[in-house]
Amino acid sequence: MKLAGQTIELLKKEIILEWRSKYAFNGILLYIVSTVFVCYISFNLNPGFKESQGYPIVWNILFWIIMLFASVNAIAKSFLQESKSRLLYYYTIAHPQAIILSKTIYNTLLMALLSVLALLVYKLFFPNPVGDALFYFITVLLGAMSFSTVFTMLSAIASKAGNNGTLMAILSFPVIIPVILLLVKVSKAAMDGIDRSLSFGNIGVLLAINVIVIASSLILFPYLWRD
Repeated sequence: MKLAGQTIELLKKEIILEWRSKYAFNGILLYIVSTVFVCYISFNLNPGFKESQGYPIVWNILFWIIMLFASVNAIAKSFLQESKSRLLYYYTIAHPQAIILSKTIYNTLLMALLSVLALLVYKLFFPNPVGDALFYFITVLLGAMSFSTVFTMLSAIASKAGNNGTLMAILSFPVIIPVILLLVKVSKAAMDGIDRSLSFGNIGVLLAINVIVIASSLILFPYLWRD
């Protein structure tokens, strides 16, 4: 119960700080809108592309590429922006598992909100070829959770290596590629309106990856915290 209480209080702190500054939210939202707009201009330079057979595939992959880089920019700052003095203060008042859990939950909520807004902006600029809109929306939320869990853990590791953002990108590559591939498969099935039950296996693998990453974070972060 003490761990849950510390996690809730730290989560409130993260939300209050973001509400006051809105630095991460506004910055990533601007990135998403500007990127979608640039893609919109590029597509309009190729007349007839929106009516081609390859358009739905490009539509889907491009969305996940935008969300991937938005996640890196939003979540990389989870630990990289924390000063050593602040981390030392956290060490004296909270359990390390409460810190990593609060960061993970906060990043998941932030990315879920940004993902929904990104999807709305994306549909505003581009025709919507999605066959099963509800299932695609659920996949987007699942993707937001997957990006958050992976990048939060890797941000914590990178913060102990001199706040090296490049290290985070290198470490995330072998973990995030399977996640991206699964998300593309599930979302493509939603776009085609394929029976949802055929995607349950891929969704199960995604959830298993999230569970493994969270469990690894809870086990490894206390050891990182002691350094």
